Amino acid sequence: MLERTENGNLHEDNFQILEAKHNSSWLNPNWLTWNKYSETMLRTLEKKILQMVRTNHRGWYVDIGPVVGPADKIWTISFNTDSQKTPLVLLYGLGAGVALWCLNFDALASTRPVYAIDLLGFGRSSRPDFSNDSIEVEQQMVKSIEEWRKEMKLREMILLGHSLGGFLAASYSISYPKRVKHLILADPWGFPEKPDEYKEVPLWVKTIAYIMQPINPLAGIRVAGPFGPWLINTVRPDISKKYVVALKDPNLITEYIYQCNSQRPSGESAFRTMMLNYGWAKNPIVRRIDKLDANIPITLLYGSRSWIDHSATEVIREKRIRWYFKLQVISGAGHLVYADKPEAFNQVVLDACRNTDKGLSKLAVAPALMPPDSGDESDVEND
Repeated sequence: MLERTENGNLHEDNFQILEAKHNSSWLNPNWLTWNKYSETMLRTLEKKILQMVRTNHRGWYVDIGPVVGPADKIWTISFNTDSQKTPLVLLYGLGAGVALWCLNFDALASTRPVYAIDLLGFGRSSRPDFSNDSIEVEQQMVKSIEEWRKEMKLREMILLGHSLGGFLAASYSISYPKRVKHLILADPWGFPEKPDEYKEVPLWVKTIAYIMQPINPLAGIRVAGPFGPWLINTVRPDISKKYVVALKDPNLITEYIYQCNSQRPSGESAFRTMMLNYGWAKNPIVRRIDKLDANIPITLLYGSRSWIDHSATEVIREKRIRWYFKLQVISGAGHLVYADKPEAFNQVVLDACRNTDKGLSKLAVAPALMPPDSGDESDVEND
């Protein structure tokens, strides 16, 4: 729990977590408490991060029923819901949470409704036991998005997915094409086949990968217990630096990421079921991209310094040569493209949304014939 002031209000400026009061049994002493996850702390951290967002917003749980568990709920943040334009729905990647879009909300919600959700099994959403089958668990994740859409009564949406969210957004678009007016893929994971070059990897690397296969990708954060935020800062010091100018306090983001991932690894386990050697998917999107409705326009964007395998890009381009496919590379950005270069990222997304409103993205022409979007040419490279 969080420390409270004398008047009973949460003292949000002090993020010291107080030890839970255990009974005095030697089987459960205070000093054995290791995992520092706190639902109250996660809620408070999210609130503090979102204080930088100027646009009015609300957050609530959307009950999607027994999709995987007996009563699954999706944590949802909404902006500008009075707008009549096609809503933009944001799906993040592994290990993230809705608050990490804080650098993008104001710009993206300036012209239309925006919804950001904690994927089922992640963040503040329910954490059910997913299937151990890679095909079935993907279907479960996709169904959770569809049940959320039904509850929200959204007839159509512009669907934006980053990393794992891009994989799920593409899979959803294949399954429910009538609900997607534009598919925006931001540095998506899980698209290409695992390359043959992997056979040339040294034996010791393969051995480590084999040993680590049964272990959830973010298990180290939970093993580290109260040192989890320190571990995040040590391994990925760049993450907090992306937000430090906007948030001032560099500890907010690492504490938030820790709280998002120190819980029971439900969605993380689902990801492990779908992954192949961490970098690829067992059932990559490239195998079924031809099943995606040709009328759904695709905007693909990624950072020029990203570690993600983009080898499927040319395959997708070839399969959609007669339909709208726009590729944009954001110079100087890595995998977290929305945080590395938020202004350039926001402009690409706004252009895609504007083209959707105007119907330009329905034009069946080659990408090279499309007029370049407006934007910061120093950061955005049109292809």
